[in-house]
Amino acid sequence: MKTDELVSLLSTGVDAVAPGAALRRCTMALGLGAIGAALLMADLLEVRHDLASAVLLPMFWVKVAFVASLGAASLLAVLRLSRPGVRLTWVPGALAAPVLAMWLLATGELLNADPAQRVQMFFGETWASCPFLVALLSAPVFAALLWAVRGLAPTRLRLAGAAAGFLSGAVGALVYTLHCPEMQAPFVGVWYLGGMLIPTAIGALLGPRLLRW
Repeated sequence: MKTDELVSLLSTGVDAVAPGAALRRCTMALGLGAIGAALLMADLLEVRHDLASAVLLPMFWVKVAFVASLGAASLLAVLRLSRPGVRLTWVPGALAAPVLAMWLLATGELLNADPAQRVQMFFGETWASCPFLVALLSAPVFAALLWAVRGLAPTRLRLAGAAAGFLSGAVGALVYTLHCPEMQAPFVGVWYLGGMLIPTAIGALLGPRLLRW
């Protein structure tokens, strides 16, 4: 079979993805998933009782900015991986930058802290549950994003699944900030990120199966 004939055969019955379709579909999935995550948080957990005073603290917004910036970068990754032939280019750097910034902040806090306080700053009171609660809250977002990405045209299925998982983890972590009392940079830089990586790993495993089109 000649190359032109093979290309023609492969493209038969395949419709082009309309401009902006990926963004609209992913935005809708994010909205529905975020609502599901918020309802799940309200049902299983609760909003921290001192939220009104917590929002006045700079570290609360540092935590929110950390999670939101990872969410924005991973959304770009999902949008690019939803279309064939589109490179990630600078997206990996955009994902790495907030992590490095938080780790630098955490390192500075640990170095300036009393040695007796460092373990508490790293583990807090909820290290054992934080990653799993973030992953749990990400579940509605993850399901919605898998539906959204599968309806587009991903070709790197494992990577697309991982990106969808990381984005859902970021949204789950953002919702979790309304409940979590931990404010230390070492805690956020390790355990929040760990919670985001759980759905990332699941997405990488399930992507080739669930995103095939």
